[in-house]
Amino acid sequence: MKSIYSASSLAAVLALSCGSVLAQQAPSAGPTFADDGTVHAPGFDLPPSALSSPEARAAQKMRAHMPVGAPTSGGDIVAVRAGLEKMLAPQVAAVRAQYPVDVMEQSIAGVPTRVVTPKDKPVDAKRVLINLHGGGFSMCADGCALIESVPIASVGGFKIITVNYRQGPEAQHPAALQDVEKVYRELLKTYPAKHIGLFGCSAGGALTAQSAAWMPAHRLPQFGAIGIFGAGALRFGAGDSAYVAGYIDGSFPPPKPGGAPGEDISRGYFAKADMQDAIISPALHPEVLKQFPPSLIITGTRAMDMSPAIVTNTLLLKAGVHSTLIVGEGMGHCFIMQSQLPEAQDAYQLITRFFKDNLK
Repeated sequence: MKSIYSASSLAAVLALSCGSVLAQQAPSAGPTFADDGTVHAPGFDLPPSALSSPEARAAQKMRAHMPVGAPTSGGDIVAVRAGLEKMLAPQVAAVRAQYPVDVMEQSIAGVPTRVVTPKDKPVDAKRVLINLHGGGFSMCADGCALIESVPIASVGGFKIITVNYRQGPEAQHPAALQDVEKVYRELLKTYPAKHIGLFGCSAGGALTAQSAAWMPAHRLPQFGAIGIFGAGALRFGAGDSAYVAGYIDGSFPPPKPGGAPGEDISRGYFAKADMQDAIISPALHPEVLKQFPPSLIITGTRAMDMSPAIVTNTLLLKAGVHSTLIVGEGMGHCFIMQSQLPEAQDAYQLITRFFKDNLK
C-alpha cells in the first residue's frame, strides 16, 4: 500500500496542484444548456475505470487518503523547489531501483545536464535522446528529469541527455529554448539530426513542441522524432479537458469564468510572451506544423492536457506529419511518471519502439 500511496501522491505533485478536492454531489437528471452554449453539468460520481489496470484502480482508491495540494505554489521559489524535490526523492529512488541506470552530471555548451545511460545493457551508439523535464517552467529540474528519463534509458538502451534549462521566475521565454538549442547544436557535432530524438512531459512536453518549431526557424535541422507527453503544441488550460479534469481529477482547478487560466505556476516565465505565437503554440500555425518530425503524443482520459493533445495530433495529421496518439484509459496528467503502473510500463515499451522506428 505504501508504494501505491507514493505514486498517487506523485501524480498530484507533478500536476502542480493548486485546487481543492470537490465535495461529492448527488447525481441529478442531466445537463441543461444556456443560450451562449454553456453546458450546466450536474454532479455525478465517477468510479475508477473498469478498463484500467488493477494497480491503477488501487491507486485511485488511495486518493481519498492523500493530502490536498502540494508545496508548488506561493512562497519563495527556492524553498518551493526544495520542498518538491524532497517529496519526490522516494519516487526517484524507487524508479532507479526498478530501472538500473548510470547518471553523470555534465555541462554541455555551458548548460547543466545529466547524462542517463542503462546500467544492465549496451548503450545504443547510433541514437541519442534529449529530455526536457516537467515542472511548470519553474521547478522539478532534478526529480522530474530522472523520473522521466530513467525508465526510457533502461528499457530502450538509450543515452538520454536531460537538460536543466532556465526557468521562471529568474528567466523568461525564450530562455529555455535557447538552452535546448545550445545542447542540440553540440550534439549535432556527433550525431546526425535524424538520430536525435526529443521528449518531455507536462511543461517539458510543451517545450518539446516549441523546440520543434524553434529549430527550423533558427536554421537548424529538425529533430529525427519527438515525444510530446502530458501536453500539446498549444497552451495549457485550453479546450474541454481543462474543465472536465478540474472536476474529476482535481490536480488542476478548472479555468476561471470565461476561460481565463488559473494561477501562473510558471512564475512569469511567459509574462511578456504572446501565447498565440508560432513558437509557443505551433499547433495554431499549419505552416509551422508541416515542418514537424514524426511525433508521439501521450495523454490520459482524466488529464487536463487531453484536449491540447488530441487537437495537436489531428492538426499534425492534417499537415501531413506522421503522428501517433496514445490516450491512457482512466489516467491523469503525466501518468507515465508512475512507473509502477502497467499503463506506464506499456508506454515505456511504445516510446522505445517509436524512437527506434523513427530515428533511422
